[in-house]
Amino acid sequence: MAYIQQRKTKDGGMHYRVQVRLKGHAAQTNTFRRKTDAVKWAQQTESAICEGRYINVSEARKHTLAELIARYARDVLPTKPKSQKKQAAQLNWWKEQIGEYSLYNVTPSLIAEYRDRLMQEKTRRGEQRSSSTVIRYLAALSHAFTIAVKEWGWLDSNPVLKVTKPKEPRGRVRFLSGDERARLLAACENSQNPYLNIVPVFAALSFEVVA
Repeated sequence: MAYIQQRKTKDGGMHYRVQVRLKGHAAQTNTFRRKTDAVKWAQQTESAICEGRYINVSEARKHTLAELIARYARDVLPTKPKSQKKQAAQLNWWKEQIGEYSLYNVTPSLIAEYRDRLMQEKTRRGEQRSSSTVIRYLAALSHAFTIAVKEWGWLDSNPVLKVTKPKEPRGRVRFLSGDERARLLAACENSQNPYLNIVPVFAALSFEVVA
């Protein structure tokens, strides 16, 4: 249910304070100069809450990126034992760089700025990070934001999804040498599996035709 209170301002004008209270949900408040705007906001907010679509912007202002990463490290990373250590280090980099920003201020442009810094920054070995490594750093941050959106209700969208990923270099194509092909075919012929020899033989014939 929505409650609208009419109040007089110090300059003699009027404003309308709206409070939306629904069972099982935190109260939401807002203030407007016009009553029509107050009524409209109350109706839209009630509808969004009932449908599970309402995200209070104040939540994004209330929490910092450091808080998001700390909670993710505590609640989510332990469920990913194989990648926990690497992702913790990747998220810690973001925390050190922009952890003090509120989630409301962690915009795609800010993330893109630090993506470029990450690419230019030297590793402990004095090497420049590869595009693949930078993509993994972005992926770790993106998943943390996704959890904050879907499960914690801290913000309504994932800003990382709007950031362009660096292009990965094309992988090197390597062909077997003549000696390697001969040894591969010999190993397949000596195998106890009668079907193992079929694919390499066709592959070798195709290679010879193309060549």
